[in-house]
Amino acid sequence: MREGIATILRHAGIDVVASVDNAVDLVRAAEEHRPDVVITDIRMPPALEADGLDAVRKIRAVRPETAVIVLSQFLDSSYALDLVGDDPSGVGYLLKEKVASPQILTDAVERVVARDSALDPDVISALLGRKRPEDPLAALTPKEREVLALMAEGHSNTGISEKLFVSVAAVERHVTGIFMKLGLSQSASGQHRRVLAVLRYLGQ
Repeated sequence: MREGIATILRHAGIDVVASVDNAVDLVRAAEEHRPDVVITDIRMPPALEADGLDAVRKIRAVRPETAVIVLSQFLDSSYALDLVGDDPSGVGYLLKEKVASPQILTDAVERVVARDSALDPDVISALLGRKRPEDPLAALTPKEREVLALMAEGHSNTGISEKLFVSVAAVERHVTGIFMKLGLSQSASGQHRRVLAVLRYLGQ
């Protein structure tokens, strides 16, 4: 799979400066090559646990400008929330099955390098679908739920308007309604702050 990902990236005109098979070498390679983006599995040697996630934390602690995309075999929203931490900019989280599509992978790379976020739609759907005793999401209209999901994935208002084939002004109205109904601070209107606010809300 590692070789397949490298091939997809090269075909898209993206330079692959290193390819490693364990978390220790991943950190070393990032220190040596100082890449724009690191793509890693969550589970890697040596421990075959969340070594990849730990590695990107170490990498971003030294070079926070390094964008990261973490791949997971299983849909686990807690990993996504853990990865985002306090700053969703330059962060991507995709299910492995999605990277079979070159467009999805290269789009995620472009978004995180541009300091946006790229979170897997299935992960967001899982967060949206969680059962709660009193679910405030029930107050949202179907269109507002669509907009909320795309916000959480990291799309801008312009990006949402293009995906839903509505005007940017319509998206802005939906976003305002969502924040009001969910009691989220309007101070979180900045792109990264609003993604963080939505993810924190969904992860409660």
